[in-house]
Amino acid sequence: MESLNLQAFRADTREWLDVNCPASMRVRMVEGEEVNGGNKRHSTNPDAHLWLVAMAEKGWTVPTWPVEYGGADLSKEEFVVLIDELQRINARPPLGGMGVSMIGPTLLEYGSDEQKCQHLPAIARGELAWCQGYSEPGAGSDLASLQTYAEDKGDYFSVNGAKIWTSGAHYADWMFCLVRTNKEAPKHEGISFLLFSMDSPGVTIKPIELLNGKSPFCQTFLDDVRVPKDNLVGKLNQGWTVGKRLLQHERSGLAALASADKIGPMERIKPALALSDLARKYAADQTTIEPGLRKDLIENEILKKSFFLTQQRAMEETASSAPGAATSIFKYVEANYVKEQLELQLRIRGTQGLGWAGASFDDEEISMGRLWLEAKSISIAGGSNEIQLNIIAKRVLGLPD
Repeated sequence: MESLNLQAFRADTREWLDVNCPASMRVRMVEGEEVNGGNKRHSTNPDAHLWLVAMAEKGWTVPTWPVEYGGADLSKEEFVVLIDELQRINARPPLGGMGVSMIGPTLLEYGSDEQKCQHLPAIARGELAWCQGYSEPGAGSDLASLQTYAEDKGDYFSVNGAKIWTSGAHYADWMFCLVRTNKEAPKHEGISFLLFSMDSPGVTIKPIELLNGKSPFCQTFLDDVRVPKDNLVGKLNQGWTVGKRLLQHERSGLAALASADKIGPMERIKPALALSDLARKYAADQTTIEPGLRKDLIENEILKKSFFLTQQRAMEETASSAPGAATSIFKYVEANYVKEQLELQLRIRGTQGLGWAGASFDDEEISMGRLWLEAKSISIAGGSNEIQLNIIAKRVLGLPD
């Protein structure tokens, strides 16, 4: 039973959303209409910007952040109510990207007062887009092997190296970056966490074109990039702790929860029809579903519902902050769910699910066929399944090495 204050908050929230959320922000996300911050890439839907401004004025782009940093300082209970009401009207997220889901929460924990004041309000208003400088050509799953080096030059660092798979780097205003600052220390202990503008001299961005013609990833070259010492987050040579915490925020999935699951891989793989209806559409006998397929569809749906319930429980238990090592469970389960669901779609469509182009395939058959191929990498990108299982074994279950 909700308290009277919480009931009043729910009523006010519902009324405000009904009045202020545009109709086009209550339907499934259309590619190109998302807002991820910054001014280098704009939504193709003007309503998306109206929605961003309205939510930012309420502090609801980052509702649990302190008011002075652009949030609304909602309690855990109020945050849950807000999520309920957003999901009730199928509201799209007003703001996505690495600012609100990754670096913002990390700065709240590890940033200096000056860093918080400089970056957090701008993130909350959608004025900055961020990218992640973690992986390197020789350091992927073994991230601590990174070799990008920041040399101490007195009042600044001179950074040299290269990062790869930097998603959205060509649209980003700033990068948060792991660099080596002590070559003699054990590899996990000689790393620092830096912030720098992508407009800094010495930053070169080269998009990586994929087979489908898109370039969501880039390689970023850093040649004598000058980074002020004030842009060091946390302590020198202790950036591994900060970097791991940021990944926990990313893997928590709370951004997807707060947006009625309208962002992320689970949203992208949803077909226009429910899987059961899709199975009937492609079946020879459209009145029934083959028993083995029906069983697999049910198990896949149960996995999805269990996943979201576990996310919500974790959110409620941690008062809206990202949980710890248990976030690796979310990453592992989501990756497996996405691959299994797309395999089911392919099984349902048969050869119609293998079209790359051509008039004999409709748009959804082509897009889902391409996603089926793309999703092969989801259990590697953002931390491989093997790495997640190691974290779960050591940090969650307490198993010995």
